Amino acid sequence: MLDDIKKDTQVRMTKSVDALRHELVHLRTGRASAALVEPLRVNYYGSEVPLNQVASVAIADARSLTITPYEKPMVGPIEKAILASNLGLTPTTVGQVIRINIPALTEQRRKELSKHVSGEGENAKVAVRNIRRDAIHHVKELLKDKKITEDEERRAEDDIQKLTDRFVKDIDEVVKKKEDELMAI
Repeated sequence: MLDDIKKDTQVRMTKSVDALRHELVHLRTGRASAALVEPLRVNYYGSEVPLNQVASVAIADARSLTITPYEKPMVGPIEKAILASNLGLTPTTVGQVIRINIPALTEQRRKELSKHVSGEGENAKVAVRNIRRDAIHHVKELLKDKKITEDEERRAEDDIQKLTDRFVKDIDEVVKKKEDELMAI
C-alpha cells in the first residue's frame, strides 16, 4: 500500500518536471530551434494540422530556420500561421522555401522571458507540492483506517518529503539552466 503511494507520487512528480521541460523548450532563446515553430497549426484544406505534417523544418544556421512545404500551395497558409502566432517572427519566402531569421533578444526581452521561466518553475513546484499533499492525505487515510501504524505513517511522510525535495531541486536546476541559456548573449 505505502509502496504504491510512493511509486504513484514519484511518477506524478516526474511528469510535472517533464511537463516543465516540455513547456520551456518552446521559449525562444535567440538561437534557432525547430521546437520554436513546433506548436504552430496550419490550415490544411479546411482543417488545422501541426506544421510538421505539412512541411519539414530545418535549422539553416544558428539564427535561422527553413521551412519547406511538402506541397507548393501550402506556402501561403504556413506564412499566415507564422505571422498569426505570437512568436514575433517574420517569414521570408524564396520560391517554395520559407526562411525565418531569428533576431537576437534584447536585454528587456531576456528579462521578461526569465521572469516567465521563473513563473513556470513556480507552477511546477506548486504541482509537486499538491502531489505531496495528496500522497500524505492517502497515508493519513490508511492510518485512520488502521491499516498502518503511526511509525509507518511517519516514515512514509518522511519519504514523500524527501521525494518532494528532490523534485523541487530538479525544477530549480531546469529553471536555472533555461535562465542561463536566456541570459547568454
